[in-house]
Amino acid sequence: MSEAAKWYVIHTYSGYENKVSQSIEKVVENQNLHDLIYEIKIPTEKVLEVKDDKTREVERKIFPGYVLVKMILTDDSWYVVRNIRGVTGFVGSAAKPIPLTEQEVKALGVETVQVEVDYAVGDNVQVISGPLEGFTGIINDIDINDNRVNVTVSMFGRETPVDLELNQVKGIE
Repeated sequence: MSEAAKWYVIHTYSGYENKVSQSIEKVVENQNLHDLIYEIKIPTEKVLEVKDDKTREVERKIFPGYVLVKMILTDDSWYVVRNIRGVTGFVGSAAKPIPLTEQEVKALGVETVQVEVDYAVGDNVQVISGPLEGFTGIINDIDINDNRVNVTVSMFGRETPVDLELNQVKGIE
């Protein structure tokens, strides 16, 4: 593998996102392009919708008309994706699609990053970033799935529980 796969944004006709995603998956399967096209995502969010005095939770597309694809850009992979029915093109210049930056991928929450933690409930930790940087505390709870840790820190002579991200604290030896 000469280069790592990157995330690209594909522009589609509005309402065709699912059809485009399924078509790409089908082409990858049929032409055995698993080594070029790795993942296809349509970013969605769950929202509460009130209709006829009834509240329902529905999944809504965050970026209607766009599909994200993690792939290695070659002439073949570009051609395959570009010629899927419903695709109007890649986001970027007409000649060369521009991949998302690491910051954009993180901001969009496209990839779930597995965080390794070197601490457990009851351990002493130090806050290493954010407004409470420099404080020490004791771990009350760790939620790996939500990327959260609850720490009791001593502020102004009081014990205060605070919610932080897993990478904002480190264990004290």
